[in-house]
Amino acid sequence: MSIIHVDHLCKDYQVHQKEPGLAGSLRSFVRRKYQIVPAVKDVSFDIAQGEIVGFLGPNGAGKTTTLKVLSGLLYPTSGKASVLGFTPHERKAAFLKSITMVMGQKQQLAWDMTPGDSFLVNQAIYDVSDEDFRSRLGELTEMLELQPVLNKPVRKLSLGERMKCELAVALLHGPKILFLDEPTIGLDVNMQQAVRRFVADYNARTGAAVILTSHYMADVEALAERVLVIDGGRLVFDGNLSALVAERAPNKVLKLQLAHPVSPERLAVFAPVRMVEGLTAELLAPRGNVAAIAARILNDVPVADIAIEDMPIEEVMGQLFQRKPVAEAAK
Repeated sequence: MSIIHVDHLCKDYQVHQKEPGLAGSLRSFVRRKYQIVPAVKDVSFDIAQGEIVGFLGPNGAGKTTTLKVLSGLLYPTSGKASVLGFTPHERKAAFLKSITMVMGQKQQLAWDMTPGDSFLVNQAIYDVSDEDFRSRLGELTEMLELQPVLNKPVRKLSLGERMKCELAVALLHGPKILFLDEPTIGLDVNMQQAVRRFVADYNARTGAAVILTSHYMADVEALAERVLVIDGGRLVFDGNLSALVAERAPNKVLKLQLAHPVSPERLAVFAPVRMVEGLTAELLAPRGNVAAIAARILNDVPVADIAIEDMPIEEVMGQLFQRKPVAEAAK
C-alpha cells in the first residue's frame, strides 16, 4: 500500500526583483517587484512501505523543495501530498512523530552539548518512553559504533562522527519514513560506505520507507532499486535504476588493457572509441553486440585484458539532464 501519495504537486516561490544601484534600492522600499519562480511542476508519484527510493536531479531541480513539502516544512501551491494518511503542512503531532528528515548541510545537535545530552533532549521532545529510548539508543549505538563519542562535545567531533550522531538523533523516535537529503555530503569514502550500510540495515530491520537524494551516485546504486528523476521541477523518470541505465545508455563500455599501443583509428574499426591513453582504451559497444565485438577485438588486437561494464551512472544522469523533459519537448 502507498504510504506517500503525491498528486499533481506544484510549488512556486515569489522572488523579489531588485533593480541595480541606489535608486533601485530606494524604489524597492516603495514598490517591490516580484517574479513567480516555479520550483516543482505537476509532480505525481506513490511510495510503498519499506521502499528505498532515490530522488535524483541537478542542483535547483526541485528535489529538496519536494522533500520539504512532504515533511511539512513548505505549503504546496497546488496539488496534493499525503504522508501516512496525514496532510504534511498541517504538522500534526502524530505525523511529526512518524517521520524524520536528515539534511547533510544542516545539524540538529547542539554545538556545545554532548550527543548523549542531545539524545535526551529529543527523547523529551518526541515523548519517547524510557524503555523505548534505552532500546533504540542501544541499537543505534551498536549499529553506528557511537560509544566512544557519546560524551564528547559535538564541536569536537569529526564530520563523520557528527554525521553518525545526526542519524542517530533523527531516528530515536522510531520514524516510519526517512527523508535523507545528501546524508553523505563531505564524508570520506569509508564513512560514506558506513552510512549506506546503516541505512540499508535500518530499512531491513524496521521496514521504514526511505527517500534519498544524493549527488553521489554510489549512494543511490548501493541503496535504491527505484529512482525518481526530477529536472526543471518536472518528474522525467520513475522506475528501476537498471532500466534507466539501459534506456538512456544503449552501449556497454569495453575497457581494454593493450599489450602495446594501438591507434584510435584501428580501434574505431570495431566500435566508437571513447578514450585512448597509452595502453588503456575504452570503446562503446551496443548492448546486443558486445560479445561479438569483444571476440573480434581479442582476435585482431594485442589485448592483455578486457572488461565489459555499464556506462557510469554519473554520465547517464548527465546525459539525461541535458535533455528537455518529455512534456516540454512536445510543446
